Amino acid sequence: MVKDSDLNELSTPLFLKPLHVGRPNVGNRDRFLKRVHEIFDQMWFTNGGILVQQFEKELTRYLGVKHCIPVCNATLGLEIAIRAIGMQAEVLVPSFTFVATPHSLAWQGITPVFCDVNPLTHNLDIRKIEKKITPRTTGIIGVHVWGNACEIEALTELAKRRNLHLIFDAAHAFGCSHQGKMIGNFGALEVFSFHATKFFNTFEGGAIATNNDDLAAKIRLMKNFGFSAMDQVIFPGTNGKMTEIAAAMGLTSLESINEFIACNKRNYDLYRQCLQSVPGIKVFEHPSEQRHNYQYVILEINEDEFKMNRDSLMEALHSQNVLARRYFFPGCHQMKPYQTNPSAHLEQTDALSSRVLSLPNGTSVNERDIRAIASFIRKCGKQRKNPTKEI
Repeated sequence: MVKDSDLNELSTPLFLKPLHVGRPNVGNRDRFLKRVHEIFDQMWFTNGGILVQQFEKELTRYLGVKHCIPVCNATLGLEIAIRAIGMQAEVLVPSFTFVATPHSLAWQGITPVFCDVNPLTHNLDIRKIEKKITPRTTGIIGVHVWGNACEIEALTELAKRRNLHLIFDAAHAFGCSHQGKMIGNFGALEVFSFHATKFFNTFEGGAIATNNDDLAAKIRLMKNFGFSAMDQVIFPGTNGKMTEIAAAMGLTSLESINEFIACNKRNYDLYRQCLQSVPGIKVFEHPSEQRHNYQYVILEINEDEFKMNRDSLMEALHSQNVLARRYFFPGCHQMKPYQTNPSAHLEQTDALSSRVLSLPNGTSVNERDIRAIASFIRKCGKQRKNPTKEI
């Protein structure tokens, strides 16, 4: 373990190999490779193969939903979901999200109308969202940021009262729950990401969960070019199918999901313990009363108290091969494709985007790593108070 007093004497970075945010978790390699051999034995690589069928059944069981349809990635999953439910014209979304959320609208000629977030939850602020509704508004996309559920009941009531479609981007929230129900059971549908950077991955992939039979039937058509049977196309569709190799990884990951979550939780708790007394550093808290995947270790940096801003801390960590990430920076409304968007200034989104930092987590991070990272962060704060010292 690296002590505070050692940091000035370091001639090399804390870590010789970079520690990444979102480094993939890998389950049992032997089980995965056994499935790969089965794929070659079957010579069925895609188009709803045996492993994709099995993966869909296991996802449905795990989430307790009627349907959970695997797709090739979550971005295309969002695009299919948006089209399947009939969103048009304008749709309300948070700006504090990954750019795939508004892109999935803009790609289809729909205008994302950006809304501000609650600074305590980092999710859509229900107090502000209704002010953005216009006669052109057709829906709301809530994002469960960091795996923490949106104000689902309030958004559901608002959508019903204003006759709007409601879906959720649940890219962060696989394995999480709300009010005792697994995420995946809310809104008309929810879309998960199984990208390699997620704690649960299929290399690249995603899934659309819904309890609506008609919607599920439409999505199944849409993800496979609209084919209802061989040579029978009955609906305009696209190619959103998951491959067998991705399903093999998904099934293998699912077998280890409890281990992944337990590791994330241990790491998250240790980060909180090590950083709780550092002035100006707040570790974002996840609700203990719900199931959670604990994937994201999020710091909020108060520059006045810590005496170093977020970007300076990030650069200092990068110099030590700790590749922390600033999520979500900038807010989507500040990105070039959306700078002419009519959305008003989003005060809380801009503030969060300037102070939030994500630290490495997952099975590639251990206790010694975390203590060293926390020790370095403490030293950063102390040395900024004494400008005669350099890190």
